[in-house]
Amino acid sequence: MIYPQTFEQKIGFQQVRELLAELCLSALGRNYVQKMQFQPRADELKKLLLQTDEFRQLLHSGADFPSQFYHDVTPHLLRAQLPGAFLEVSAFYELKMSLRTIRQALTFFTQAPEGAYPTLRLLGIGVQADRNLLAAMDKVVDDEGHVRDDASPLLRQLRQELINRQGILRRQIADVLRKARSEGWTPEGAEPTIRGGRLVLPIVAEHKRRIKGLIHDESATGQTVYIEPESVFELNNDIKDLENAWHRELVRILTALTDQLRPHIPDLRRAYHFLGLLDFIRAKARFAQQLEATLPKLSSRPLLNWKAARHPLLYLNFKEQGREVVPLDLELNPEQRILVISGPNAGGKSVAMKTVGLVQYMLQCGLLIPVEDGSEAGVFDDIFLDIGDEQSLENDLSTYSSHLTHMKQFLLLANKRSLVLIDEFGTGTEPVLGGAIAEAVLSELNRVRAFGVITTHYTNLKNLAERTPGLVNGAMRYDPKHLQPLYRLEIGKPGSSFALEIARKIGLPKNIVERASQLVGKEKVRYDRLLEELEAEKAQLEKRSAEAEKNERRMKKAAQEYQDLKNHLEETKQEVIREAKQKAKLLLKDTNAQIEATISEIRTAQAEKEQTKAARQKLDAFVQTELKVEAPKPRAHREAADPNGLKPGDKVALIGQEGHGELVSVKGKTAEVLFGGLKTLVKVNQLEKLTRSEIREREKEAARKAPATEARATGGMDVTGRMAGFSTTLDLRGERAEDALQRIMNYVDDAVMLGVPELKFIHGRGNGVLRQVVRDYLRSVRAVASVADEHADRGGDGVTVAVLK
Repeated sequence: MIYPQTFEQKIGFQQVRELLAELCLSALGRNYVQKMQFQPRADELKKLLLQTDEFRQLLHSGADFPSQFYHDVTPHLLRAQLPGAFLEVSAFYELKMSLRTIRQALTFFTQAPEGAYPTLRLLGIGVQADRNLLAAMDKVVDDEGHVRDDASPLLRQLRQELINRQGILRRQIADVLRKARSEGWTPEGAEPTIRGGRLVLPIVAEHKRRIKGLIHDESATGQTVYIEPESVFELNNDIKDLENAWHRELVRILTALTDQLRPHIPDLRRAYHFLGLLDFIRAKARFAQQLEATLPKLSSRPLLNWKAARHPLLYLNFKEQGREVVPLDLELNPEQRILVISGPNAGGKSVAMKTVGLVQYMLQCGLLIPVEDGSEAGVFDDIFLDIGDEQSLENDLSTYSSHLTHMKQFLLLANKRSLVLIDEFGTGTEPVLGGAIAEAVLSELNRVRAFGVITTHYTNLKNLAERTPGLVNGAMRYDPKHLQPLYRLEIGKPGSSFALEIARKIGLPKNIVERASQLVGKEKVRYDRLLEELEAEKAQLEKRSAEAEKNERRMKKAAQEYQDLKNHLEETKQEVIREAKQKAKLLLKDTNAQIEATISEIRTAQAEKEQTKAARQKLDAFVQTELKVEAPKPRAHREAADPNGLKPGDKVALIGQEGHGELVSVKGKTAEVLFGGLKTLVKVNQLEKLTRSEIREREKEAARKAPATEARATGGMDVTGRMAGFSTTLDLRGERAEDALQRIMNYVDDAVMLGVPELKFIHGRGNGVLRQVVRDYLRSVRAVASVADEHADRGGDGVTVAVLK
């Protein structure tokens, strides 16, 4: 049962019907929209919801399902029932095209994969669209709605004769018109026209006696008359006779076709019932797409467990404006059946209650609802609503009397399968008495185990919900600092109306606010202040929690990046070791062979001094050439740097390492040093301060070793030195695409390993090939976070900037 009769208008469902009607393709679907009703039976409701959900999936898949020619042919079938009657060509065109749509729909479900659209398939059981009947109509009417010339042999003959006579008529009347023009008897630009179904000429009235013929009409001003020349009388008569004969033959064909259709009318009614249902279900599915609605888990018991529920009409309205609706998480179950929502005015209490009523009513009308996946919905037998001012002059009912009338119906009819929705419970009369009556009614509704959502400002109802099993408080969140509603529902605690705070904010005189506080009493003020403090603490806690989650995500990301870098370095290390071992093995083999050859040569020479010396020199040359062994350069012993002598900006190096960096800061015994693009914390006693000459020497040494580093032949793991010598800009101008790609790959690998945050690639504009190569590769690398043009002042699209994760 739905109460009151104006439920749909009050809750907003009438607008939903209008939106659905607009989405229908024909009057067939719109008829079903108007017939749509609240369904309390869980099995029937499940079938309706599955139909809509399957069609939503069908639309989402982009399948080629027929979406044209959903004609309502009910009036044509009624006419065709009459013996001797015949349907017009336009009626047969609508029948033909819509029957073709029905056959295409049936074929679609027949050919769909097994198990797909099971509920929609059931709609087509018993539906027939006779192929022979469709072929007969197609023989008479084409796909443009015109009669085919070859509908019968006689019709074809008559059409051909008509064309011939009309050609002769046009030629003859053109001759007459040509002469009239030359004599100046016709108005300027005059052409033959039709009057009374006959071809005539427009002639200036003063020259009408110059042409023999019959006057059929004249212009509104009387200056032009329309004359049928005497020379074309017989041709026009012949054409008229042919047209009459063609029409008689057409009526005969249409009558025979109607007689052929008449026995199929019962089957056609079922077929168009199927077509109307498809149109209706399609409209519901498209509406679900607009709402981003889903099918919740359906229970036959009364309950609500909605996640991120949105008011459908508010959602569509906000969507057009580019705004977002604040969703509601809501749960009503046998343990907490009635939700008592409190909070300030304009805080969203009524919208929350209307959301519950409209969404539940939509669900039980077979519509998918705007909730997130994982939601669960039950089935109610009744929905009762009390909202708004229903003061009646005719019935002499005040606002409060109308509320009491509704309460009476609720108490008489509500049960454990009812959903009761009451807005501003108890208002309209003296607050103490209104609150007392509201408390008594709420207790009785709880006693009969009804479900409900109730909005109120009354403290006694909040207290009742706090201490009574089956009832639960809910508060619309509010920002007490800025006195602004947040429109979020929080279940489990009551809300404050913030009346005194809002009064202070809008500038009500201070003495008035203080007097009001005294009249309310300390307990009430203390109660509201406690709620306000709880709200502020809640907001602060949420803010801290969000910051903690953000920091945790950042730490997890940093840890993952560290682990990835560690894994990469380990893999690189293993690869370098394998290559080194392989090369060492080959060199050792060559060295052993050379040593054996030298020994053999010395033995052969019987240890003669000169030949032995020459053999040893040959072996030394082999070692220097093949093994590239260099004597280590002696480095003067340097003492650790004095912490007091170091300052930011000094050039320093790790003792015993080749590279160098810049000192950022010193804190106690720890220094922060920038090596390349990476900041590192090191002990001060591990650093040595460099002079300018030492820096130049190290840079020359690094430049000398650079080719070996790029080729990755040595596999050196001096990360500090590599960071110091790494440049964050790579110039590719003039390179061939293949060569540039190899450089880019090696360069990005080094940057990722060294932890460089940003890279620049100079490729110029040109024909754009190098730019495309750079950006295509960068977008394929997981470690690259973004790729963009450089600032216009620094090269624009001739330079690509890549930010690494």
